[in-house]
Amino acid sequence: MLGTVQPPRAAGQEAVLDILPLRPFSFDVSFNDRTFAPTRRIIAVQAGITALRYGPLELRGIYQYYSHHTPTFITDQHSLYANPRWNNFIDLLDFPNGRPISRLLRHILFGPLEHRAVPYVGAMLGGTLPGRGAFSPGYLYGGQIGVRFPVAQGFSVDMGLQYTRFEIDFQGKSDLSRQWLFTVGVRF
Repeated sequence: MLGTVQPPRAAGQEAVLDILPLRPFSFDVSFNDRTFAPTRRIIAVQAGITALRYGPLELRGIYQYYSHHTPTFITDQHSLYANPRWNNFIDLLDFPNGRPISRLLRHILFGPLEHRAVPYVGAMLGGTLPGRGAFSPGYLYGGQIGVRFPVAQGFSVDMGLQYTRFEIDFQGKSDLSRQWLFTVGVRF
């Protein structure tokens, strides 16, 4: 008598809290345009660490350094902020059954890389130095949208667009600046 053994029904995978996950470190170069202090387009560098991941959510910490030196002025800015992200947010549009909107958007946006792309949205909240004065901190807040492409085990390429508002002291004047950043970087 032969019997067939059927595999047990697979249950959905539950989200697990992951502290310092597989690719916790990131390094980015950002190209930005700002409204105050100074209003030129400049390049900045930033480094980050992913502290926590829970399912599609992750919490990152970012340090950004910006320096602009000319014959007439010198300005350095340090920013430190928390960066919660929601990965694969586009999967929220996983309907209707026959042709999900999320699959169509992935195909339009990412072409042949649609199955490897990890689109994300995020928020930023932290501080800058100098902020309200030359030696006092200021606040920073903003949002971002981007995509990460896993290239190999433990290595990804990340591109994003960020909008931030922050306080900064520049040549003795303090003001609120708006900044657009396009970042390109790696995560490992």
